[in-house]
Amino acid sequence: MSPIPRRSLLKAAAVAGAAAQFSWALGAKDAEAAPRAGAADADPVTLDWLEDGGLGAAPGSTLGVPWPMGAHREDQTFALTDADGKDVPVQSWPIAYWPDGSLKWTAHAVSSGVGKLTLAAGAPAAPAEKVTVDKRGGTVDVSTGVITAKIGKSGSTIVKSVTRGSTEIARNGRLVLIRQPEIEDEDQGSVRTERFDGVVDGVTVEQSGPVRAVVRIDGKHRRGGRSWLPFSIRLYFYAGADSFRMVHTITYDGKQEPGKASGDFIRGLGVRFTVPMRDESYDRHIRLGGEGSGLLREAVKGITGLRRDPGAAVQAAQYAGRKLPDPSTWDQRVTTRLQYIPEWGDYTLSQLSADGFTVRKRTKKGHGWIGAGGGRRASGFGYVGGVSGGFSFGLRDFWEKHPAQLDVREAHTDEAEVTLWLWSPEAQPMDLRFYHDGMGQDTYPEQLEGLNITYEDYEPGFGTPYGIARTSELMFWANESTPSPEKLAEQVAAVRVLPQLAAPPRQLIKAKVLGPGLYSEPDRSTPAKARIEDHLDFLFTYYKDQVEQRRWYGFWDYGDIMHTYDAVRHQWRYDIGGYAWDNSELSPDIWLWMAYLRSGRADIFRFAESMTRHTGEVDVYHLGQWAGLGTRHGVQHYADSAKQQRIANTTYRRYYYFLTADERVGDLMHANVDSDETFLALDPLRKIRTEPYTPDRHALSIGFGTDWSGLVSAWLTEWERKGPKWEKAKARVLSTMETIAAQPNGFVQGSGLYDLDTGRFAVASAPVVGVSHLSAVFGLNELCAELIHLVDMPKFNEAYFDYCRYFNATKAEQAARYGSNFGTLLLFQGHSRLDAYAAVQTGDAALAKRAWAKFYGSDGYTESSPWKTEPLSGPATLVAGSEATWVATNDTALYGLAAIENLALLGDKMP
Repeated sequence: MSPIPRRSLLKAAAVAGAAAQFSWALGAKDAEAAPRAGAADADPVTLDWLEDGGLGAAPGSTLGVPWPMGAHREDQTFALTDADGKDVPVQSWPIAYWPDGSLKWTAHAVSSGVGKLTLAAGAPAAPAEKVTVDKRGGTVDVSTGVITAKIGKSGSTIVKSVTRGSTEIARNGRLVLIRQPEIEDEDQGSVRTERFDGVVDGVTVEQSGPVRAVVRIDGKHRRGGRSWLPFSIRLYFYAGADSFRMVHTITYDGKQEPGKASGDFIRGLGVRFTVPMRDESYDRHIRLGGEGSGLLREAVKGITGLRRDPGAAVQAAQYAGRKLPDPSTWDQRVTTRLQYIPEWGDYTLSQLSADGFTVRKRTKKGHGWIGAGGGRRASGFGYVGGVSGGFSFGLRDFWEKHPAQLDVREAHTDEAEVTLWLWSPEAQPMDLRFYHDGMGQDTYPEQLEGLNITYEDYEPGFGTPYGIARTSELMFWANESTPSPEKLAEQVAAVRVLPQLAAPPRQLIKAKVLGPGLYSEPDRSTPAKARIEDHLDFLFTYYKDQVEQRRWYGFWDYGDIMHTYDAVRHQWRYDIGGYAWDNSELSPDIWLWMAYLRSGRADIFRFAESMTRHTGEVDVYHLGQWAGLGTRHGVQHYADSAKQQRIANTTYRRYYYFLTADERVGDLMHANVDSDETFLALDPLRKIRTEPYTPDRHALSIGFGTDWSGLVSAWLTEWERKGPKWEKAKARVLSTMETIAAQPNGFVQGSGLYDLDTGRFAVASAPVVGVSHLSAVFGLNELCAELIHLVDMPKFNEAYFDYCRYFNATKAEQAARYGSNFGTLLLFQGHSRLDAYAAVQTGDAALAKRAWAKFYGSDGYTESSPWKTEPLSGPATLVAGSEATWVATNDTALYGLAAIENLALLGDKMP
């Protein structure tokens, strides 16, 4: 264990002492600051799989594990064992550090192991077959010990070949883009398309074994002299695996203008491989995943169901995917007529909506298609190959992110071609044009009038998709022969739900990470606690059910939820301005992740995971003048003109990154480190300022709530990760904390003038009261809890505790403290968690009492709320289901967070 610096010990002792003095009053044992690390802090951690089945057919799993401050020095190694005490090979690396240099989060990759696993300090076992990476030649060669992939360093071939032993299973892996330059809104005109190929600009080996290797490929799609639609691909390989995973990201940089038919409309977006076909056509097999673990199981040349029977054993072997006996042993009435049996070379499975897929096949190009079945929701899995080897492939969230498609072409020839379409070319072109013509809202006053009727903050030219992104996940297997049905079912399961190891909630709580003291394990020990737990369960279940009932699916939409309900139409307000897609408004992301951290529930993790993938990519700009800013809630995820830091907030990504070590989410967080520069590009208060203001590099107006909480989250994360700009980020964290605390009214001052070069706020000469109900509801409390735990800055603590103390105070109390009251406020229930936090930190029993009073008896949900749904059916609604007209997403996020945090902080002081 590393020695802890004296300053850290003094801070821990001081805060622990204060908490100890308070414990007699509130008994808030979970709210104490991190004490000096003891032997128990480095205890082994039991890891388990989120879902049953363990690793299954997936290549491997990576997770993050937190440690209490001081538990492990930065060069600590780790060992992993299974339930029988046998060594499990593991690759470990740090992903965050405490200020004293000790490990805060470590990532661990495994490619084997079943059931629960135990992680402890020690020497890691080496895998029998290590991942190796060789980048000396013209390709980057990655070997898992079972398969070898050659990755191109340039050109249009991403994966040049995938071999298993001496057999080439697949080659020429590439990216395909189909552009349609014009959309016809009616039934006239002709459709013209252009094909672009992904071209590699750079390749980076990010990890090289021994258990896990990661290769990143960046480039653009190119045709002739034009390059556009940047991509970033990561390929993941694990020791001993016969498969690899692809994480595929595109960033839209095309042009689509409202009212114009011409533009950069994506007609198809896919990943394509060539698969060598060596076997006789009757020993070649096609598999396409249907519903659940269902499969279409066919041969290129089928010998079942014929007028003449080749023999039961022959038919059974073909259906099972086994090599057939020599045709000379069959009934010769079949053998002599094999040339007359059609060979089916082309197959397509198309999922154009969340509610239906179709399968069709044909013998070859130029001949008619034959329907081969269909169903509701396909798994997104396929296989093509034969008894001497074949290629399995799958696209995660296949039907959820429709329109998607799987193609197999020319399987009857020496080279089959498979394409996984992330956007099906059979669907309508990807139309991202803004949805209305502005309706005369040309001036700020007109736009504010529009805001007052539809809650949409419109501004010409702002509703653009330029710079938004989307990430997809794919899986590939190089099989030595056609897999058995049981093995195929395992591969299907791995495509649908990527196996994930996880540390238990008690380790997260013990380590005091991601909001120290703000969450605790569910507790139903009293009727009052049980009721709140029931309410939390109700709200999560309701939203999960609404995703299904309202079909909140689609390539750009999946992962988000709606903002407000229309009780008259029995429908969420999907078409009403700022009441439509939620875009992280008031932090439902944090509510969901806090719900997972305390419970370890797989269903909550998966819901939060899909939201993180969506909100971090689609609701945020990654290119262009607004890169680093997100878009306020609206009918389209990019429609609203409020482009703000609060939606790009790194806080919403931290949970998933630290729990999984996901590199793509890590990219998104790092990209925000310099997002303070965005305040030069766009003034978020431009429409409502009453005083002249021009953005000045040395005097940028930045709010201490929604703005700063997003900025400081990015800086803190970069500092913890020791990213490329961690020293600058650390300085920004400390300088802004110091200069907020130095303001005449601290946080209540509301905003300050920020210097981009020094990273400091100018200290105002006069006190101002500038409090908004929104300031603390985009992660401020959760971030301040982390900062106060990490940084020894008493004046900052006092400034934040004062803000917490007075937001929910009476107007008379506010005026007595600050000279004037805070004006008209709301969201008191959500702010009760600030009361609770400050009560524990300061030892204020009256504040603790007020926390529960505001939770139970202010705004938001109450104990007298219905806490149930009502059934819905036709003709009142499009799809039968249920509704809770009293539920609104703002209230849900705030109730969820207040309930979770108040229970953790003041659970033993409930009225």
